[in-house]
Amino acid sequence: MSPPRVWVVQSPHSGDNTQLRALAAGLGWPSEVKQLVYRNWEPLARLLSLASLAGVDRARSSPLAPPWPDLIICSGRAAEAVAFWIRRQKPSCRIVFLGTPWAAHRHFDLIITTPQYRLPQARNILHNLLPLHDATPNLLADAAARWQGRLAHLPLPLTAVLVGGRSGPYLMTPEAAARLGRAASDIAAAEGGALLVTTSARTSEAAAAALLAAIGVPCHLHRWTKAADENPFHAFLGLASRIIVTADSVSMMAEAVSTGKPVLLFDIEHGRYAMRAEDSAPQPAPIGWRGRSLDTTLFRLLINHAPARFSRDLRIVHRQLVAAGHAQWIGAPQQAPVPPPGDELARAVARIRSLFGL
Repeated sequence: MSPPRVWVVQSPHSGDNTQLRALAAGLGWPSEVKQLVYRNWEPLARLLSLASLAGVDRARSSPLAPPWPDLIICSGRAAEAVAFWIRRQKPSCRIVFLGTPWAAHRHFDLIITTPQYRLPQARNILHNLLPLHDATPNLLADAAARWQGRLAHLPLPLTAVLVGGRSGPYLMTPEAAARLGRAASDIAAAEGGALLVTTSARTSEAAAAALLAAIGVPCHLHRWTKAADENPFHAFLGLASRIIVTADSVSMMAEAVSTGKPVLLFDIEHGRYAMRAEDSAPQPAPIGWRGRSLDTTLFRLLINHAPARFSRDLRIVHRQLVAAGHAQWIGAPQQAPVPPPGDELARAVARIRSLFGL
């Protein structure tokens, strides 16, 4: 038998696409990447759970034409109407969604999700602790080898600092970025080491500038840009002996934890806005409803009062990582890290293969 034909429907979000690439590579089946450009009215098709391309600018998107795929893997809610439309052309096509969809779960053959989305237990839902990623040991070792000479002037040990930004109810202000710069510098200075700092697509220019100004130890700073020729992110993971990651990014937390190195979480908020949930109950207490702005307040209200599929609660992931020993908050007593979670990519691949009787 020929292996199933796969279409990877890309998301507007880089973190989603990292997961999609990792899953497609893990399957090892022939695949095509479909990059889509959406029109302003796309959310209407999504909310109505339509099987439609009405929200797609087809002239600027990858072609959607026969031969149709046997499997669609997608993420990002904009892809739902597109996936349903493709399945209308080929009813036997399976749809695998990463994250949490708007449409009813029964419309998907498999949903691969993580705790912040609070999805129920169901036969077609696979619960992983962290998102899929492509930060394999071989990839990190190769990237580290390419960058080691360029970073040889920095004193050891090296601490990687992975910087996110605004996320739902949380804002990374320049003040928070400066606080991160000082905290990371204190950790590196205590050992006479240096920092490997990388921003991301969600890091504002103001936050990046404040972070750099607050760093008081030797460092190498990579400012993320979409057009950058080379990104040392994986090299930093491979070269560092410790990793600090802002707790707004579940994808970066997953990549950091996969290394098996000590991982420190940084709360981009503080006080009544803090990400860190202090109570010891199995689930975090309701998040404070008041945010720093109208949109962050709305997101907090959704977390507390709307159905779970309309929001996500990152605090659940933080608590599970800390409880399992995979990470700890900056400032907490130092503990030796435990091995990374089991091979969640292999679990996902096995579930998809079972959809085809393989």
